[in-house]
Amino acid sequence: MTIRRPTRAPGRADTATPRPAAPPAPVGRRRFAELTGSWRAALRIARRESRRSRRRTALVLAMIAMPVAALAFLAASYDMAELTPQERVERRLGVADAQLQWIAGAPVGQDEWGESWYTTADGKPPSKVSAAQLTALLGPGSRVTEVRPRVPLTLRGPHRDEVVNARVLDLTDPLARGLVRFRAGRAPQQPGEVAVSPVALRRLDLRLGHAVAAADGSRAYTVVAVVEFPDDLGPVVALHPGAAPSTGPEPDSVWLADVPGTVDAALVSRLNDRGVVVTARHIGSATGADRTWLGSIMGDNPNDLSTGVLIAGLGLLEVVLLVGPAFAVGVRRRRRDLALVAVAGGDAAQLRRVVLADGVVLGVLGAAAGLLVGVGAAFAGRPLMEQYVFSARFGGYRCWPSALVLLGGVAVLAGVLAALAPAWTAARQDVSAGLAGRRTPAKSPGRWLALGLALVVGGAGLAAFGATRTSPAVVLTGLILGELGLVCCTPTLLGVLARLGRVLPLAPRIALRDASRNRAAAAPAICAVMAAVASSVALGGYLASDGARDARAYRPALPTGHVMVNPIGAAPQPTLAQITDAARNHLGVGAVAPVQTPSCGAGRTGYCDIAPVLPLARACPWQPGVQLPAAQRQQARADPRCQVREADYFGGYVEPGVDDGTALPLLTGVDPATTAAATAVLRAGGVVVTDPRYLHDGLVTVRVTEVEAGPDVPITAHDLPGYALPRAIGQSRLLLSADAARQLGLSWSQTGWVIGTTTPPDEEQQARFAAALRPFGTLSLGVEYGGAPRDVSPLLLLLAAAAGLITVGAAGIATALAAAEGRAELTTLAAVGAAPAVRRLLAICQAGVIAGLGSVLGIVAGLGTAAIVLVSVNRQYASAWPVSDPYPFLVPWPALGVLVLVPVVAMLGAGLFTRARLPIERRLD
Repeated sequence: MTIRRPTRAPGRADTATPRPAAPPAPVGRRRFAELTGSWRAALRIARRESRRSRRRTALVLAMIAMPVAALAFLAASYDMAELTPQERVERRLGVADAQLQWIAGAPVGQDEWGESWYTTADGKPPSKVSAAQLTALLGPGSRVTEVRPRVPLTLRGPHRDEVVNARVLDLTDPLARGLVRFRAGRAPQQPGEVAVSPVALRRLDLRLGHAVAAADGSRAYTVVAVVEFPDDLGPVVALHPGAAPSTGPEPDSVWLADVPGTVDAALVSRLNDRGVVVTARHIGSATGADRTWLGSIMGDNPNDLSTGVLIAGLGLLEVVLLVGPAFAVGVRRRRRDLALVAVAGGDAAQLRRVVLADGVVLGVLGAAAGLLVGVGAAFAGRPLMEQYVFSARFGGYRCWPSALVLLGGVAVLAGVLAALAPAWTAARQDVSAGLAGRRTPAKSPGRWLALGLALVVGGAGLAAFGATRTSPAVVLTGLILGELGLVCCTPTLLGVLARLGRVLPLAPRIALRDASRNRAAAAPAICAVMAAVASSVALGGYLASDGARDARAYRPALPTGHVMVNPIGAAPQPTLAQITDAARNHLGVGAVAPVQTPSCGAGRTGYCDIAPVLPLARACPWQPGVQLPAAQRQQARADPRCQVREADYFGGYVEPGVDDGTALPLLTGVDPATTAAATAVLRAGGVVVTDPRYLHDGLVTVRVTEVEAGPDVPITAHDLPGYALPRAIGQSRLLLSADAARQLGLSWSQTGWVIGTTTPPDEEQQARFAAALRPFGTLSLGVEYGGAPRDVSPLLLLLAAAAGLITVGAAGIATALAAAEGRAELTTLAAVGAAPAVRRLLAICQAGVIAGLGSVLGIVAGLGTAAIVLVSVNRQYASAWPVSDPYPFLVPWPALGVLVLVPVVAMLGAGLFTRARLPIERRLD
């Protein structure tokens, strides 16, 4: 083949043809292109890896999606429950054009929706508002109907009296009919007919056509319809206007109006000038009404906001710690692929991006799945939330997009944070070891231990400081720092335990060795358990201490088990014999005494304050509630006259009464000898006090002050023969004899009965007793249970159960990942002749390492946190006056009992769900 070359002139050399050079790209654009390309490749690798490792992907997605779904469900439900202003107007008006409320006799200003208003001058509303007055203001062709939304009503139920919310409206009027939804029946047409809500129908055990009576027996109603009020799904009864006639100005009464045209600006302004607030369907933006928002326009409480953010941060930390082991195991199984990336020229930053891309991809997928599940569950479970949680119908279907975007961002952040530590480890691995498949020895630099200890100490100090300032945000910040410090210390602790495991049998020794080797996977799981257990124990310890403090500060009103019966209203009262018969038949006791209360005598129009007077030598020179300097507070705490406790339920009030010794033992619980001595003093015309400080030289000074009768009211004080009960139960009392009351110019009347029982009657006994007295009038029962009505045990068990669930989940995840990682070692065990049960025992020991070590660390950290908080609070109250009861340090034993059993449950679960057969693999030559 002949190649022809171009001819050239003699004596000239060949020269290359010059090509135009491309201008260099800007440095910033080149770096951005490199970064974009690197992330694009990393995301493709992450997507491919998620398809390859489907089980690990499903595990990570579930852990990220579950909290996102729960929060999305709450966000969507809350957004649907919060009505827009237009929806609120639609619900308040029904088919009416406007809602009117005559609230003043002077001009008023209001906002656009009629939800807030103010008066521009003093003026009372008309004593009686009629439909004619309002139609005169609205103009010809208008029509109104009255609605009274809140009328208290007590009806007789099948077992006890039921308090329901009654609404007075004429359901035969189309204006009022638009406020309800009829389920069955017809509108009440006369005063003896009512319509009830479905909840009231079930609670009162009624059917259409049945009769229900008022608790006082004054009248009976026939149920003719079942209706639903969208704004209240609880027990509601719709009364006919004739069943509850209006006797005066009703502050909550509203009027629904139908006008010929539209409610324009001129009509709203004219009604505002007459003191009428208007809620119109179509006001528009040019009505002339004052739309200034009249509520307190304040930002959210910064302390509450910061507390909520920190609690969310604790939840995010828990998710990161639970997801972290999956990423760590994924990095270990991909170490050869990452080493190949490094051999191909990838630097440390690119290796980190490859691992972080896993967190981005799985975080996006988990967020999308959680949001779809949460919003779908909110839409599907909307009727249940309306009925049992919010007790009101929701507005339109919506899902709070801004909150969902925030949740999605937090989910992606959780995925990235969970992959952060494995990404840092992957970027520092030995390339040769990765290509050869060798395990890189785990190292725990001393700086991490030093940093962890510093964070633990700093967090404890910050939590103590926040407790002294009663700042939950600061306390939570200290707890978060302390937990992060323990996270930093856990790898070192695993290394120490692995060295100590040499003396253990085979299975626990291998479990500790694997945990030490795979610290990147084991440490986050242990820390997740520790964080959940520590939070549960710390909160449980505080609640137990607070409950014990409240129980110690409780002051009963009566001896334990005794019952106080008081009539309600001016209806006829039962006799002592009727009360005694009912108590004997239904409470099993017959000790009943009337309770009589003194009042101002004839000719006095005010209220009389009747109280004993402390002698000057026994009176405290300082009054509670007054801010005192530190020096005076110290003097008051040291003064025996000023031993006033802050948690005194009754303060300095002394309840007066008139008695001849009959009610005294039932009110005070004193022994028969003391009762006899006190009765003798009362029958001699003296008085009895339950506080010995009021007795001086055998006398008690009683002062009578007439209140609300004028400024120049004389004060009557008499020294009367007295007796002090040495050991009385209940609040401080002053019992006057009839002669002493006459001497003080007082009269008295019966205000109730006290019943002596050995044990508090249960709800069934109280219901039967109340039903027996129902024909004699409406009565209220007060039972003394002998302690503060608070039991924190269910809450402690709930906290422990939540922590236990996280513990079992973390142990199961870590055990499964360790089994997948250690398959080659299990094959070696099978090759050397290990029994099949070794694999199951190994799984049990691996779960025990995770759950047991995390629970122990969590219990210690939780108890330490509770002790720091309680000691700090007690130090804060150490110089306070009145004296505050200190918080005792109590161990929440119910919670600890559950948390001690949880590792055992986790170990048993690991053994149950692990196959005993060891894997056998053949080597292919």
